[in-house]
Amino acid sequence: MRISVQLPLFFSHIDIWAPNRDNISIYGKDAVDNILKFRDFVCGVFFLRGLKMGKPTGFMDYQRMENGSFEPLQRIKNFKEFHPVMEDEKRREQAARCMNCGVPMCQSAIKLAGMVTGCPLHNYIPEWNDALFRGQYDMAAWRLLKTSSFPEFTGRVCPALCEKACNCGNPVCNDGPVTVHDNELYIIEKAFESGYMKPEIPAVRSGKKIAVVGAGPAGLACADWLNRRGHNVTVYEREDKAGGLLMYGIPNMKLEKKIVDRRIQLMKAEGVDFVFNADVGRGASAEHILNEFDAVALCCGAKKARALTAEGIKDLAKGKQGAEGGLMFAVDFLKAVTKCVIATSEALEKVSMEADNKQISLMLSQQYGIDVEGKNVIIVGGGDTGNDCCGSSIRLGAAGVTQIEMMPCPPVERTPDNPWPQWPKTLKTDYGAQESIAKFGHDPRVYETTVKEVISENGHITAVKTIEVEFKTIDGKRQLVERQGTEKTLPCDLLLVAAGFVGCEEYTAQAFDVELGPRGTVSTQASYVTNNPKIFTAGDMHRGQSLVVWAISEGRECAREIDDFLMK
Repeated sequence: MRISVQLPLFFSHIDIWAPNRDNISIYGKDAVDNILKFRDFVCGVFFLRGLKMGKPTGFMDYQRMENGSFEPLQRIKNFKEFHPVMEDEKRREQAARCMNCGVPMCQSAIKLAGMVTGCPLHNYIPEWNDALFRGQYDMAAWRLLKTSSFPEFTGRVCPALCEKACNCGNPVCNDGPVTVHDNELYIIEKAFESGYMKPEIPAVRSGKKIAVVGAGPAGLACADWLNRRGHNVTVYEREDKAGGLLMYGIPNMKLEKKIVDRRIQLMKAEGVDFVFNADVGRGASAEHILNEFDAVALCCGAKKARALTAEGIKDLAKGKQGAEGGLMFAVDFLKAVTKCVIATSEALEKVSMEADNKQISLMLSQQYGIDVEGKNVIIVGGGDTGNDCCGSSIRLGAAGVTQIEMMPCPPVERTPDNPWPQWPKTLKTDYGAQESIAKFGHDPRVYETTVKEVISENGHITAVKTIEVEFKTIDGKRQLVERQGTEKTLPCDLLLVAAGFVGCEEYTAQAFDVELGPRGTVSTQASYVTNNPKIFTAGDMHRGQSLVVWAISEGRECAREIDDFLMK
């Protein structure tokens, strides 16, 4: 079958002999793969030769302009996303700022000074930026989807490692990086809107069966890739919905759950099977899965939260959800909040009404015993999860929010020992802190501080005693030391622990008899295979707590390894 492909950096059109997915049965998988590899090689050669972008002076003609945000006091009135879409012409101008660098650091994913900069998925960023500038939206989506399974997720929640490495953002240019993150989201949403995103059902099935345990970003990426290779994939998920942290870990205002559901429906239409409320290792049998499937991918995340060890915790009452005594892990809090957001929204949509925050807060109290309205909330942890707890608490009517972080406040600008293109270790004021400043008049974050004691009455928390801390080198070891005389007592009705994670929950790994490493994650013999040659692992369960983009990257790479194992 002959297809005409419009390539943005080519002179006009190029005709390429290549079968589409529907002709796999005619040409065979190997032939299709080889032709597509050759096509990509040709594209790469032209790019490496430095053919001009659509607007070579774009980075000088246009200033960086990000997607806007609704004002904090306006957006906290609901749990909806708050970034309006930029108009087409302005978005294309932002794409024109891409310079098609000779060495595109944006797609490099290189480790510098112990931290990665550049896209872990190695997205073809200059290519789809150029196509976007030219208005070739289908072309842009095609190139984006070559390397990225779920741009609608990363385009919303990724911290944009690509932008931190963008040449436009280096100190010499100093004009701000290209808005890669926003451009990516625009391209994929345009693809859904235009109807470009349609089910692509493999024409030929291999007859091989794979079970993916866990429907988070790693599991979904693994399942998606394997299904596209023609294997039969079944995803087991212990929750009632797919998505993992995409569904119940990230708040609705960052990633609306209808976006996750939209992708799941597309995957189902393409042939991926989902089994919900299947807690493998407890309710669902690991032995049955091993017997029924040719390979298994464990993608269960790393949800074993780091506990708080302050004095007085043992005096708190232990409720079913951990909220009775006023102490909760952040992941449990965010999951309960999201469940209430989904339930109230779905119920009221049937009568053409929108859920408001008071209704969500009431359901949270009735269903989970979590009272936030009018309460003093203290969050232990200054990362993304702590910020999400901050934004959620404000929407639920908290009287005050304090976010405690034991690390020192980062500098506003890069320090000499943190040059570009290293990941910038600088202060970031995310949406939750912005909203707290707008509502309460001050930054919620308190640095170099930890909770020393939890104070309670009748089993419920009433206050916490904090103390300032600092890191010192003692006997050659870096240790956390208290600063004497810096204790403070803060009123507290709800204490949310967002202090990170210490590995995966062991029971699923134990059910499959796979080994765990010293970091509480599943050990692997090579890249992704465990001590059992038919069991693989990916995502946070493999690498530890990390970003969504890394989970997707690992899921895709794990799928490749499974495919090689099955097709030997």
